[in-house]
Amino acid sequence: MDFSHVRVWIFDLDNTLYPPEAQLFAQIETRMTAYMMRHLGISQEDANRQRAEYWRLHGTTLAGLMAEHALDPRPYLTDVHNIDFSVLEPDPALAEAIAALPGRRIIHTNGDAAYARRVLAARGLEETLFDAVYGIEEAGFHPKPAAESFARILAAAEVDPRIAAFFEDDPRNLEVPHRLGMRTVLVGQGRHGPDLLAPDGRDHGPHVHHQTDDLTAFLRRIAPRAAAAR
Repeated sequence: MDFSHVRVWIFDLDNTLYPPEAQLFAQIETRMTAYMMRHLGISQEDANRQRAEYWRLHGTTLAGLMAEHALDPRPYLTDVHNIDFSVLEPDPALAEAIAALPGRRIIHTNGDAAYARRVLAARGLEETLFDAVYGIEEAGFHPKPAAESFARILAAAEVDPRIAAFFEDDPRNLEVPHRLGMRTVLVGQGRHGPDLLAPDGRDHGPHVHHQTDDLTAFLRRIAPRAAAAR
C-alpha cells in the first residue's frame, strides 16, 4: 500500500464522501426522471429506461441528454440538485482523516460545484479541507469516465497524475486515472463492482489498486506513511 509518492489527493463526491446508505443520490435520480418526463414528454418507465441507457453510454444522464437532446445543463443541474441534504450527517472523523493527508486535496465530481459545496457543508467537511472543488462545469460538461473530464481538471489544477491518488465509488471512473499513472482506490463496491472481477476474485477490475469499505480507516492507515515520505 505505497502512497509515499502521492502529493495530490483527488476525491469523488457522491457515495464516496458520504455513505450510499444516506440515499442522497436516490433523490437526485428521482428528480432526473421527473425532469425527463416533463421536458421530453415521456412516461416514467421510458424516462427510467433512457436514464439508465444514457448512464451506460454517456457516463451520466446529463451527458446523454446534452448529446441527444441538446439540453441546457444549468437549469437541469439546479433542478435535480434541489434535494433534502438533512439526510447527511457530519463526519468529524472523516474530516480529521482528510486533513491529515499531506499535500493538496481536490474534489472532482460529476455534479456541479455548488451542489458539491452543499454536500461538504452537510458532512462537516469544511471547504478549507480542500484546495479546489471541481464540478461538471469546470470539466466542460464532460463527465467521468470520459478522458476529457480528467484532462480538463488535471490541467485546471496543474496536477501531474503520476503523483496523485484518486478515490471513487464507481470503478469505471478509475480506468483513466489508472492509465494516467494515478494510485486508484475504489470506495465501496461501486455500482458494477460485482461485475468487474479481478483474476484473484476481488470485486473490481485490474485498474483498481485498492478497495476499501471504510474510507476513514483507510486514510488513517496511509496518511502517516505518506507524511513520513515528505
